[in-house]
Amino acid sequence: MKLNKPMNGKVYLVGAGPGDPGLITVKGLECIKLAHVLIYDYLASPELLKCVSKNAEIINVGKMGGEHTLSQDEINALIVQKAKNGAVVTRLKGGDPFIFGRGGEEAEELVKSKISFEVVPGVTSAIAAPAYAGIPLTHRDFTSTLAFVTGHEDPTKEQSSIDWNAIARGIGTIVFFMGVKNLPYIVKQLLNHGMSPDKPMALIQWGTTPSQITVVGTLDTIVERVKKIGLKAPAIIVLGDVVKLRKTMEWFEKRPLMGKTIVVTRARAQASEMIKLLSDLGAKCLECPSIKIVPPEDWEPLDMAIESLPAYDWIIFTSVNGVKFFFERLFTKNKDVRALSKISTAAIGPATSKKLLNFGLKSDIVPESYRAESVIEAFKNENIKGKRILLPRAKEARPVLAVELAKMGAEIDEVAVYCTEKVYDHADVLLKQLEEGKIDLITFTSSSTATNFKTLLPSEKFEAFIKGVTIASIGPITTGTARSLGFKVQIEAESFTIPGLCKAIQQYYNTPIER
Repeated sequence: MKLNKPMNGKVYLVGAGPGDPGLITVKGLECIKLAHVLIYDYLASPELLKCVSKNAEIINVGKMGGEHTLSQDEINALIVQKAKNGAVVTRLKGGDPFIFGRGGEEAEELVKSKISFEVVPGVTSAIAAPAYAGIPLTHRDFTSTLAFVTGHEDPTKEQSSIDWNAIARGIGTIVFFMGVKNLPYIVKQLLNHGMSPDKPMALIQWGTTPSQITVVGTLDTIVERVKKIGLKAPAIIVLGDVVKLRKTMEWFEKRPLMGKTIVVTRARAQASEMIKLLSDLGAKCLECPSIKIVPPEDWEPLDMAIESLPAYDWIIFTSVNGVKFFFERLFTKNKDVRALSKISTAAIGPATSKKLLNFGLKSDIVPESYRAESVIEAFKNENIKGKRILLPRAKEARPVLAVELAKMGAEIDEVAVYCTEKVYDHADVLLKQLEEGKIDLITFTSSSTATNFKTLLPSEKFEAFIKGVTIASIGPITTGTARSLGFKVQIEAESFTIPGLCKAIQQYYNTPIER
């Protein structure tokens, strides 16, 4: 039997925005999730790749600094080929695909090949980067005209298609794309065509990202200033009196952790809150989990405890993970929260208490401090002699809680509901950045993150790798573990939570003292 040739797929030409993954459009994000094949440029945020289907093919065709993974003709052919094979192809391009993004050329190839396509506009860097630098491109007190100009024309052209005379004399604000390399030429053309040497000019490198750098000057001074700082592509050039407004409107680069690269060692499934908080403060987060949370090797002890729930007087939850895994197993055994209706509960910390409340249970005890010793102190006011207490917790948890409660006369059943395992994701990237001195701070949110992180570092290079790197710990237990491993902990959260740790990091960098 002869198989029919598969129908052509569909192509979405999607603008990824300027770098901040939060600036992707709703439709653009939907197209990323729909893709069978994702073809992306280096300017598209890596965060967006996390939204791709697990079964999707991901192809990097990035072009950076003149180095091309594929030529434009090869990219065009690749898109057409994948679509002809019946795939839904999302072509993810930095900024907007139709503003100096060569999206028009790709669309022409799709038209020739009779392949269905849609264009999903993106937030162009020409608008976003100046906005993040505190420069409005139009302002009625300064200008009502705006032009976008390429700073890197097609090298095969015999002569420039830019009307430099009109640009220099008739436009209030000019934004140049891809013009860093040709900055001296651009400045020379503008001066030769009558623009004042005092005209304000700004270059914004890596706009809307934690690596953003803005250099401000005038036509007369900007080349030297850019050269002194060593600013390179990718960068947007803004020319016009609106640049003066940056003095009062600068906001993005003033964030307290701007320019800091922070390693987040927390398990990937739980790292999002921390990354969000630190990123909002301006940090560049390097996600390098040293642990992952996995189910216990044997469910039988927990299953037996679940069947015996009516016999327990208390359940003490010591972590969000403990709550999560306990209830998942409870539901698996065809039971629900009613099985705990006659049992008192205690939770270490507000996050654990909140997670428990999500299942309809309000904690009877939430100690003031978020560690095992505080639970012990809280139970001194309770008569637990002869009471039966269930501790669903990590396999690797400290024994102190069970030992001390047993001393008070309670009957303790410790049950492992989850385990922590070492992971080595992104270890190569981490080691490279540590070796190059690009890491400012490392966070530890548990003793296991500190212990497992240490194993990632070559022992002979340990001291060299962490020299000058600040260490931040979520609390005294984690601090003790980290110090025993050779880390010098400079920051310890007063409130032993992720928000508390982020607050401590912010305060550390905002405190003007010698370190």
